[in-house]
Amino acid sequence: MIDRQSKAEDLRLEGISRRSGRRLAILKTLRRDHGTVLGFVIVFGTVLIAVLAPLLPLQDPTELNLQARLLAPSAEFPLGTDHLGRDELSRLIFGARITLLMSGISVAIIMVIASVVGSLSGYYGGWIDSGLMTVVDLMLAFPSLILGVAVAGILGPSLINVMIAVSVVWWAGHARVIRGMVLSAREREYVEAARAIGASDRRIVVFHISRNIVGPFVVLATLDMGWIILGIAGLSFLGLGAQPPTPEWGAMLNDSRSYMQTSPLLLLAPGTAIFLLVLGFNLLGDGLRDMLDPTTYR
Repeated sequence: MIDRQSKAEDLRLEGISRRSGRRLAILKTLRRDHGTVLGFVIVFGTVLIAVLAPLLPLQDPTELNLQARLLAPSAEFPLGTDHLGRDELSRLIFGARITLLMSGISVAIIMVIASVVGSLSGYYGGWIDSGLMTVVDLMLAFPSLILGVAVAGILGPSLINVMIAVSVVWWAGHARVIRGMVLSAREREYVEAARAIGASDRRIVVFHISRNIVGPFVVLATLDMGWIILGIAGLSFLGLGAQPPTPEWGAMLNDSRSYMQTSPLLLLAPGTAIFLLVLGFNLLGDGLRDMLDPTTYR
């Protein structure tokens, strides 16, 4: 009995030591991975500025001042003013709040729909799999942007309708990816063990399979943020998203088109912000993928 307890304790300590060593290896690698650090800094900095926007000494992003229209950058207006005299820096920072909020909600909706469809299809198979994958194939047969424009155009221009359009269009591809992960996970030994002790299908999917695919799930959601940001900005640029005077990066690009030669900064500021934020999420997603890949660290 004492020998068994001693062996169990040794195995437990060995497992703890391995996990600690793996965490240290991950942290050391991430510190050397300048791309991941840069992505984290960009994303964290943007989120922090967006959260603190109401506390910053900024002018009202919707306040009109026609006497100060199209001013060059100055101490009072670091990025100048737009065609209606509104502070470009204030609109850019408050626009980050809207862009991040809309993109985050859209990604959450997409991943919930994709998780439900992918899990049902991958776990049960048979006619459920065939029916759901037929719907997915039909969705993927249409170009995403064109379908998004069609849905947003039918619903009407607004922020809510853009989120609905993006969610309706983007979930199908992720459902297929999650289905593949569930198909692989349902054949593992821990699932067979859960079935053997009488666990229900819902418990197996929620507490066993989901816990073991959460890593790729998080990476998928992070990488998808960049595409969602571009999609929302594109629809707003076409006039289907945020409506005046709401500060939103895609709408700001649309407003500045007529002044790209006389005031190019009006176009460069939101365009650069979109580029950097998408780059940040892509770099961060790549780093998370490497960190959560069990084959990367031994």
